[in-house]
Amino acid sequence: MSATLTTETLARLRRRVNRDIRKSVGLSKEPPPRCNDPEEAYFALDSVARTIHGDLPPMMVGGLGSLFIQMLHPHTMAGVAQHSRYREDPLGRLLQTANFIGYTTYGTRAQAYASIERVLAVHQVVRGVADDGATYFANDPHLLAWVHAAETSMFLTAYRRFGAVRLSEADADRYVHEMANLATDLGMVDPPTSVAELEAAIERFRPELRLTVEGATARDFVVRGVQRGVINRSANWLLVRSSFALMTPWQRGLLDVAERPLRARWFIQPATSVFCRLLRFFVPPPPRSPG
Repeated sequence: MSATLTTETLARLRRRVNRDIRKSVGLSKEPPPRCNDPEEAYFALDSVARTIHGDLPPMMVGGLGSLFIQMLHPHTMAGVAQHSRYREDPLGRLLQTANFIGYTTYGTRAQAYASIERVLAVHQVVRGVADDGATYFANDPHLLAWVHAAETSMFLTAYRRFGAVRLSEADADRYVHEMANLATDLGMVDPPTSVAELEAAIERFRPELRLTVEGATARDFVVRGVQRGVINRSANWLLVRSSFALMTPWQRGLLDVAERPLRARWFIQPATSVFCRLLRFFVPPPPRSPG
């Protein structure tokens, strides 16, 4: 009887903490249902994308890193600053992003294409003039390519450092190739299909990147976090520093954040590894489907 009660109590605790963790990062709704029909699924059931995107802790680190990196393109940042309500409803924007990732990763082809069309429709009105006088358009394949490269790079890097399963070099290349298919459906031209091509693509954007006033404002907003309570704020502090540690020195330099390699190596990375394992206990990755 005692063992049964203990098991039930632990199960209730895990469900409650699972709900609280998801809510704290904007996941206030249940994830979309998984498609396990190989004939209907957008991504293959045994895809690396399903492995990476289903592991919430490294996705949180990689998601933050991606946000910071995207801020470095002045035209992408102008679109966010002039058209987004990220300061008024930051968790709502995270939920929209999570839903897009969920439908394209685990949904049917019909659900994925519908989600892609919604994103493109929203982007259709995101256009204007950046601080350098140049016009921008969110559906510009060039800007889409930058966002795609930043997200793919940070999600992969975070998972390889903090994920539940060790990825081989072939797995990493396969992930980039899988994400290239999504990029093509979003309207990008010749997206990278390997890690080497992804790194080269990011390097090609380097001359265009700089931290604008709008970018610095967004950076500081994300660094401060929107969570309440000591635990949530401490977690945000750790995850933000973990995302900085994923970046290259030149990316941190452009973002104007301090590089502290000893702290990153001896405190941030070990603490984040423990934190990710703890979160994974309460929010475990979904079981991987056979191919």
